[in-house]
Amino acid sequence: MRIGLSADNGNWHKARLKAALESLGAEPVLFSLADVAVVTGGAEPLRVPGFADGLPDGVLLRTIAGGTFEATTMRLGVLHALVASGVTVWNSPHAIERSVDKAMTSLLIDRAGLPTPETFVVSKREAAAALVEREASPENPLVLKPLFGSQGEGLQLIARPEDLPGEEAVSRVYYLQRYIARTDGLWRDYRVFVCEGRAIAGMIREGDGWITNVHRGGRPLPWAMPQAAAELAERAAQAVGVDYTGVDLVEDGQGGYLVLEVNSMPAWSGLQRVTEVDIALAVARGFLNAVRAARPPRLVSALG
Repeated sequence: MRIGLSADNGNWHKARLKAALESLGAEPVLFSLADVAVVTGGAEPLRVPGFADGLPDGVLLRTIAGGTFEATTMRLGVLHALVASGVTVWNSPHAIERSVDKAMTSLLIDRAGLPTPETFVVSKREAAAALVEREASPENPLVLKPLFGSQGEGLQLIARPEDLPGEEAVSRVYYLQRYIARTDGLWRDYRVFVCEGRAIAGMIREGDGWITNVHRGGRPLPWAMPQAAAELAERAAQAVGVDYTGVDLVEDGQGGYLVLEVNSMPAWSGLQRVTEVDIALAVARGFLNAVRAARPPRLVSALG
């Protein structure tokens, strides 16, 4: 199989995925979406580095390099074009667009009937201020999140209208979610890793403050994942349409869980420290299964 591994950053994850693919008999070609070109007038207008004589059979996507809106749009366009050409892409560009946009994720989770904290998304500061005046207080704040943020960056607790930043600081989108405090006072939530529709590993994330992301100093702890948490994470992954994902959960205070986020480009170095499951191997195996399933039967039989 002709396999591409697109990982613009994150050397630890890149190395783990490459080794896992190789252990399963694949020979992945590392490339960056930023180096893909579109050249019309020839047999194949998409030019993917390392695949001079055609397109890969599959592309496993670890990250998309940051850049301007235009650059990101082009890179997603490349992924859409690969899918349209019959290339298996994990995660698909549709899934990435749904999960990167937190408002769309919340919409899909809610429409699927899954429990999630009450969420409000508005464009103007006046609307956000009126919302905060009505819904928030120092005892019951809202969490302001960047619409396209990750790893706990840019989170703020909002208790009063004057706590809100200006429109430019939030790129003219106020994404506000009800803050769910634990009754025991601990700063703790949960990450469930889902691959091929199954919850394969999970961890507790515990912090010294309310932001528990491992990237921000949160501590990964082993977790005997309850069946209810596993099933909720699986349903959330299905609702968003991701092939592999990290689903963030929080306890609802009544014995259940709420879905906080569904991540299409999850990191798992913290989770790997507290689970025996080889996450990279599970992702690589699931991806190669999907590539094989999508290939014409005559090619599969020729490979034995």
